[in-house]
Amino acid sequence: MKLLLCGYGAMNRRVAALATERGHEIAGVLLLRGSRADGHPVYRPDERLPDADAVIDFSHPALSAALLQAGTGLPLVIATTGEKETLLELMKEKAAGQPIFFSANMSAGVHMLTEIVKFAASLLPSFDIELTERHHRKKVDAPSGTLIKLYDAIASVRPGVHPVTDRHHSEGRRTDEEIGIHSLRGGTISGEHEVLFAGHEETITIAHHAQSKDIFASGALDVAERLIHKDNGFYTYDNLGVD
Repeated sequence: MKLLLCGYGAMNRRVAALATERGHEIAGVLLLRGSRADGHPVYRPDERLPDADAVIDFSHPALSAALLQAGTGLPLVIATTGEKETLLELMKEKAAGQPIFFSANMSAGVHMLTEIVKFAASLLPSFDIELTERHHRKKVDAPSGTLIKLYDAIASVRPGVHPVTDRHHSEGRRTDEEIGIHSLRGGTISGEHEVLFAGHEETITIAHHAQSKDIFASGALDVAERLIHKDNGFYTYDNLGVD
């Protein structure tokens, strides 16, 4: 494949390295500002772009929105977190003219975690649920896109729940509808997500720990390799394998 990378932070630098190891070519990097990307040609999303088979986007909402609005027609693998609802609306609009895949987390393990947590939430209706995510000190958004994905999965089987992020600002007992949300930042943690189910005199913890950023970069490449063979439309891990 010839790939365009949207953004060139830590994640897409790993995508570039792993893509080269797989025999793929980096056709260029899309940036709103700046002109340096380890020697790769740099373009703005609204410029005439080089030939490419797909775009992998690990960037920020402003750049992702510019990419979508440019209407490249190329298969897009989007893993940007932040401003989810705005970007989803754009993705679904543009998917009529190109295949677009979105996931807040490009790990297949996290996709399985989401399914397991959703199933557990339906089986344990009386258990309280608390969500915790830990990431490196440079991560900008909180809570993480993956934690939001986990919360959405729980909310789909527990109507009426709501997130609580600031218990220290108020007094009072926990209600049945609360889902606790906790974000920790520090060091070089690649990504850890934990779901605590707390019942009467027993607890169940379901967790996923990323050992390095490579699982996300490799996951994005796996998706791109499949997406280039798909028809126009909006894809997630739930329907990517459906022809």
